[in-house]
Amino acid sequence: MLSKLRTKNYNNTEILLKDCSLGKECAQEYLYKQYYGYGMSISMRYSSSTENAVEILNDSFIKIFNSLKKNNIHENFKAWIRRIIINTAVDHYRKNKKYYENINFNADNYDVPDSGIDDLCAEDLIKIFNEIPSIQRLTFNLFEIEGYSHEEISKKLGISEGTSRSNLSRAKSKLRQLIKTHY
Repeated sequence: MLSKLRTKNYNNTEILLKDCSLGKECAQEYLYKQYYGYGMSISMRYSSSTENAVEILNDSFIKIFNSLKKNNIHENFKAWIRRIIINTAVDHYRKNKKYYENINFNADNYDVPDSGIDDLCAEDLIKIFNEIPSIQRLTFNLFEIEGYSHEEISKKLGISEGTSRSNLSRAKSKLRQLIKTHY
């Protein structure tokens, strides 16, 4: 299979998607590798660990491959993938909600270097961001990064709009507090 992967020319997205929809493993592997970094950057924002992010991403790609068999998607493919990953992350949160609610996040569990805020690297930001409770992190991502309204978030997560606003406010407050504490 790998020799086919190396020799097949997938410069044309339409051909790649058609081969993926036909279940060709070499095409699916190529698509997965092409969008792995992009997908991980999204799923990491919605998970508390790399392992959870990989699980979200892999579940997303299963949905992507199954959906390609049913739908003919050519325009705005990257946005379509993004939407699937976000929805999968929300589903993952709902499925594991009972576990997240019992986790006590403690800033002392992280080794964050004592440096100025200007010296923050992506890894430090992720560590700080992961200290925020899951529902607040999820609400923050959906509102601030993805652009969902509180009404849309409330429907997606099964909470009230007021709870969505409260979660966002708490997430921002917690972020400010964590940054001040660590830096």
